[in-house]
Amino acid sequence: MGEKLAIVSSKVQTTRHRIKGILTEKDYQVIFSDTPGIIEPKYKLHEKMMQAVKNSLEDADVALLILDINDDWIACDQVFSSLRLKVPAILVINKIDIASGEKLREAISFFSGKTYSKKIISISAKQNQFQEEILKGILDFLPDGEKFYDEDEVTDLSTRFFVAELIREKIYELFEEEIPYQTAVIVQEFKEKTTLVKIRAEIIVQRETQKAIILGEGGKMIRKLGTTSREEIEKFLNQKVFLELFVKVRDKWREREDYLREFGY
Repeated sequence: MGEKLAIVSSKVQTTRHRIKGILTEKDYQVIFSDTPGIIEPKYKLHEKMMQAVKNSLEDADVALLILDINDDWIACDQVFSSLRLKVPAILVINKIDIASGEKLREAISFFSGKTYSKKIISISAKQNQFQEEILKGILDFLPDGEKFYDEDEVTDLSTRFFVAELIREKIYELFEEEIPYQTAVIVQEFKEKTTLVKIRAEIIVQRETQKAIILGEGGKMIRKLGTTSREEIEKFLNQKVFLELFVKVRDKWREREDYLREFGY
């Protein structure tokens, strides 16, 4: 896409929403759906995440099944098979820059002939290798049709959504263990002024102890989070930003339908 539309973290379950990226060229328009990873739901939040996956699969014309070459291939095969895809799928093997040629050949051999895979492509996303091949493979399977979106649109989500996601990305970077998974970010105010954008956001946690961790001793951690988040948001908006962060406790918010609706899930 050439744009940062999804936050990135080494931790699992970083993506919670279905995020659409719209790529429009002279002869085609491709709508990418980045979905949460597939998990066994433990909370209502997880159920919402898996519903986003289900919705993406139901209206897709082609699926990209992406795996790390160092993943457990048998586990990946079980997940991909369980999807029972009704559309053609391209299997994408990532991180070939850190794997031997022999291991890549073994991976291709393992996944060749699987009923869910119509094509196998190996790439290095970090080094931007073979992205053109993925796009060509997608276009080979897409049906002809009218464009769904205007040519200047790159996503169907709001700027507020991406601002909240960028703050959440920094929470994943700065905090360990359960904190990122029990946190939500809500943008309560987004005002564009002459010289800057004023943003007020709330960080939702489940317990007072988690609030104390995010605040840090003497407010040290919340200031660090605010600084790193503001810098990332300024890059995204290409504008100066005044960012205020507040931390609020909402007991068991991941289990409560009213909170999940309020927080955009």
